[in-house]
Amino acid sequence: MIQLPDVEQLLQQMEADLRQTLARRGVTDPVMVGIRTGGVWLAEQLNQRLGLSGPLGELDISFYRDDFSRLGLNPRVKPSSLPFDTEGRDIVLIDDVLMSGRTIRAAMNEIFDYGRPASIILAVLMDLGKRELPIQPDVTGQVVSMAPNQRVKLRGPAPLRLELRETSE
Repeated sequence: MIQLPDVEQLLQQMEADLRQTLARRGVTDPVMVGIRTGGVWLAEQLNQRLGLSGPLGELDISFYRDDFSRLGLNPRVKPSSLPFDTEGRDIVLIDDVLMSGRTIRAAMNEIFDYGRPASIILAVLMDLGKRELPIQPDVTGQVVSMAPNQRVKLRGPAPLRLELRETSE
């Protein structure tokens, strides 16, 4: 059985790594964009910890998924909110769990529909390393190997906690 890490410890690690990444790249005024729902919860936490003053962006990538026609519309779809101009901005894109890379691809497609950012830094709480697309995070709370039938889910918003799920695959 996999022992899931404490979310608070992962957030501390992400905050430290994100500070270093921003400094190394010379990014002084980033905006945070979280992918609903877990990525939004994490973006709120990291935005506060980093002392960023800008508004948070929220993406619902449902319409941008490459399996939309197969899955249909999620009944809980809400419009995305990017309350800032993305053109020329440095964006920190936040998600909870990175697995295949398809969610991140969809999120970047949506961001580019709003404008062309100067850069996108990808930060994820957990990387399961089951990539189907060549997408790699810049900041990772933890890399975890799991059995093919295991998934991890972030629960929240308060307190944030990780939950292990078994699938029928």
